[in-house]
Amino acid sequence: MSCDLKEMSETIRRTTFQAISNAGGGHYGGSLSISEILTVLYFKIMHVDPQHPDDDERDRFILSKGHGGPALYTTLALRGYFPVSDLEKLDKPLSNFPKHIDRLKLKGIEASTGPLGQGLSIACGMGISLKQQNRKNRVFVLMGDGECNSGQLWEAAMTAGKYKLDNLVAFVDRNNCQIDGTCDEIMPMEPLGERFAAFGWQVFETDGHDIDALLTTIEAAVQVKDKPAMIVATTVKGKGVSYMENRFEWHSGKVSQEQYEQAVQELGVTT
Repeated sequence: MSCDLKEMSETIRRTTFQAISNAGGGHYGGSLSISEILTVLYFKIMHVDPQHPDDDERDRFILSKGHGGPALYTTLALRGYFPVSDLEKLDKPLSNFPKHIDRLKLKGIEASTGPLGQGLSIACGMGISLKQQNRKNRVFVLMGDGECNSGQLWEAAMTAGKYKLDNLVAFVDRNNCQIDGTCDEIMPMEPLGERFAAFGWQVFETDGHDIDALLTTIEAAVQVKDKPAMIVATTVKGKGVSYMENRFEWHSGKVSQEQYEQAVQELGVTT
């Protein structure tokens, strides 16, 4: 699909902010930090067809940090899975758009996530299954850096290395913030890339907001043979909204009218 990727990423970020605000608040910080990653995957890299969301030949995407669901919903809408106007239903009673994604409610969602640390395990299972079927599909999974505190994630990292899952590309949204503080304060994890490398991964590091760098890195990652690929993407929590940037307090929250007006101006929202 051909489009201006930078412009699309900005549209995803603006639309995500609006959707969360219309819902009365929610997970701003970690949704705004992943716009570029989602853009490059859904509008350039992944083989998906919104008209046939269950196509056996599709690539799979797992959003392990399920609280980033608003950004994924927005991406799916702009990719054509459903009307953008449906985003008005975010977090409304009985809607198909809960704060944490649910695969039983919406086509295009591959796994229900929210309890952190589980997405990589799900992705490994999918990768192993696809290999057993001799399929060429790829599995992409996006994790938060805070969830790298979880032991299950490292069990999955060992599994991916053992089974040489070269159909698996993982990302860490490295914004150094989690719900209760900075990642460095709560549980230091550097050198993060070297830790994954020790489990048998090919590791890449890149700027998670630089479209060209992301595209080049992902294209290299999908060429890796006989081992899984990990992309540590340095990002900014709350990217695009000055008072949210690099502030763990905006993991989740509600904006005042004054804050809303400031944010829409900074993001370039037109009403």
